Amino acid sequence: MRLPLSFALLAVLALPGCRVRALDRHPAYRPRSRDVTITTVPLLVKEMSRTLPFLVRDFAPGGVLADKEVYGFMPDHITAGEGDTLRLTFYNPEDDLHSFVLGGFAVGLAPQSVTHAVYVASRAGLFDFECSIPTHLPMMHGQLEVLPAAVMALMDGSAAGRR
Repeated sequence: MRLPLSFALLAVLALPGCRVRALDRHPAYRPRSRDVTITTVPLLVKEMSRTLPFLVRDFAPGGVLADKEVYGFMPDHITAGEGDTLRLTFYNPEDDLHSFVLGGFAVGLAPQSVTHAVYVASRAGLFDFECSIPTHLPMMHGQLEVLPAAVMALMDGSAAGRR
């Protein structure tokens, strides 16, 4: 199993004595604005039955995809730093309505549209997002990984040392 970079960095910070020395050497992290583009993507939808005949049975009543459609977000994993402002651009090329729900933050994604929204990643952690359209659940989901400011400061310091 592959762990996100944040877990590896947190493991290093947990070593006795490392945390204080490491943080003393690096300036505090300054949150930044990040542009993030997310596209809704059809993976298995009933319209594909015309070109993929096996889907006819899958979408039929009693089939494994009856009353469902499999869409996804691309990307389905976003990484940001604690305090970062995410300028989100959503592309929905399909003729289906979608939504992007992240905790109490919700954005409607009209069919064949581009939608803009702003989200502030105010605290560190892993946060699930999904499309709340019932026929798109549980497949259409992803995660926002917000790295702690201390980890971001270390990463910024490491990048500065390589310049």
